[in-house]
Amino acid sequence: MKETYAFSRAGPLAARPRGEALHMSALDFLICGGLTAAGLVLSYFRSRRAGARAGIRLGAFSLLPLAAYLTGTVTLITRISSAVVSFAGSFVFSPKTWSGVILAGIAAAMLLTSGGIPLPGRRKGRKAGKVQPGEQGAVGSGGQAQAGTGTGKVAKRAKRSPAAADDDLKDIEEILRRRGIS
Repeated sequence: MKETYAFSRAGPLAARPRGEALHMSALDFLICGGLTAAGLVLSYFRSRRAGARAGIRLGAFSLLPLAAYLTGTVTLITRISSAVVSFAGSFVFSPKTWSGVILAGIAAAMLLTSGGIPLPGRRKGRKAGKVQPGEQGAVGSGGQAQAGTGTGKVAKRAKRSPAAADDDLKDIEEILRRRGIS
């Protein structure tokens, strides 16, 4: 029986042909090692020019490619990117997938036209927005508006004395004069 699992008794690279696994590993090492070496050389010149702190910071970033290779992160990134590419390729060219996308769009349009998903808090807000009899704007029998005795913002503004408004304007005018604007 042929094993197709990536992790078998023989190790994690048993499912791959031996030459391909070694070839990719050597190529990954060359790329990561080259990036690290180039970064360390640049960090030396950076430390000479901008100071030790900048050189050490660049040196720390330079060590990351080799660390990614040694921890196996490069292989992980390669596998993830190939999986994303294969998923995108099968997604774009699959009529079955596009029919699912179209059905999801139809469902979203139906939800939007029906007023969306009813939430528990929204119902209370609608009841609170109704005008009770005896409040301002209430309509009596016969469709005529009733005079309300409620306290609204308009009534509060009307109670303000004209002297207070003049004091505010005087303060503003004084500030403008000090700044040379008026």
